[in-house]
Amino acid sequence: MPEKTEKSGIQVISRAASILRVLKESQSGMSLGKIAERVDLPRSTVQRITSALAEEKFIIADANGSGLRLGPELNVLAGAANYNIVEHCRLLLTELTQKTGETTDLAVMRGIGMVFLDQVPGVYRLTTVSQVGEVFPLTTTANGKACLAKLKAEDAIKLIQNEWDRNGVNRSLEDFLAELDKIRKQGLAYDLDEHSAGVSAIGFSFVDWVGDLHAISIPVPTTRFSRQRAIIEKALLETAANIHQTFQ
Repeated sequence: MPEKTEKSGIQVISRAASILRVLKESQSGMSLGKIAERVDLPRSTVQRITSALAEEKFIIADANGSGLRLGPELNVLAGAANYNIVEHCRLLLTELTQKTGETTDLAVMRGIGMVFLDQVPGVYRLTTVSQVGEVFPLTTTANGKACLAKLKAEDAIKLIQNEWDRNGVNRSLEDFLAELDKIRKQGLAYDLDEHSAGVSAIGFSFVDWVGDLHAISIPVPTTRFSRQRAIIEKALLETAANIHQTFQ
């Protein structure tokens, strides 16, 4: 009996997590029926689980009456998770800067952009600096491309086309998807004077404990990029191997 109870408890947690992930994809709320359809569970089961989640404020009723959406308590947990990821990666960023002499950044993918969470400045007189909290685009940055490469093709395409439409960009989607495929194979993404003139960058992405996409990148003044490139690539690949093992 205890073993059966334990398995039942694990199943409930798994189902609750599936419901929260489905709601994460919706910006305007979702009905019980739609949630049940997406997670492939009976409506009565979904209602029972969502009621329990609502009591803990993990989900709330949408203000516009369009169903359920993620609640404020998750923002508190997400804030704690961001703090932990910064704490966890701080030593890695410091080590990368020590190995390369360059500035090292940590960013998280949030909606349609990359938000900077932490940075360790480089030792050179000429360095590249971004502010914590600053938001960068996805398709012209090393960290953004690295995260796009981790997404399902249809999800990545939506974000790519949205960014291009907003900025009046006319590029070949086929060529860009081929670039993302190359990033997946080699493990590193590149920004070669694309986002800011005179600045190039290399980065990789990873998924943390809660399923959020993060990226670690090293921006470099283009004037010394070719000289530093091999050193940065080696250091980033070593760090990527270490961090992927951590989050397996």
